[in-house]
Amino acid sequence: MLTLPNILTLSRIFAIPLLAYFLWWPGWEMGYLLAFGLYCLMGVTDYFDGYLARTSGTVSKLGIFLDPIADKIMVAAVILVLAAQGVLRGPYVGDAHVIAGLIILMREIAVSGLREFLGPLQVSVPVSKLAKWKTTFQMVSLGSLILGQGLPEWTIALGEIDANVPHTVGLATLWAAAVLTVITGWDYLRVGLKHMD
Repeated sequence: MLTLPNILTLSRIFAIPLLAYFLWWPGWEMGYLLAFGLYCLMGVTDYFDGYLARTSGTVSKLGIFLDPIADKIMVAAVILVLAAQGVLRGPYVGDAHVIAGLIILMREIAVSGLREFLGPLQVSVPVSKLAKWKTTFQMVSLGSLILGQGLPEWTIALGEIDANVPHTVGLATLWAAAVLTVITGWDYLRVGLKHMD
């Protein structure tokens, strides 16, 4: 159980409360910079736990179980805290950016339920290339939204609006992730529906 890949996965899970703590205080720029550093470190461990497990031949059932859970908990925690602190807010549409976060959370829950349903039927749901792009946009988005709060001076004038560059990138990629979430979620649902007769 306590292989290096599993320890890295568990470290991500145990780091989530600390990440949420750093994000909890609007206006604490150093806290958001620390959160960004921790978020990046968690992303690095996410890559290396899978890489080390495959190359060293230590892929375990515990790792297969925990790795996607760690990712989903981290994403859910960041989206919820950012929404609660009013970070998912932008020009023109205000709080409507929260909808993109909700779409992502609903899809994660639905796909997890679908995988649980299909598991006993020995049906696997492979991760598509589009789903990997969704994950990439999602991770870039959340990191950018965190960084934008830590670097409020990174602001440029766009017409009559002062736009924080990382924050604006974060909102744009959040919606890109939400659109891909709907597409890939429907693809997974179609696979599941074939086995629900």
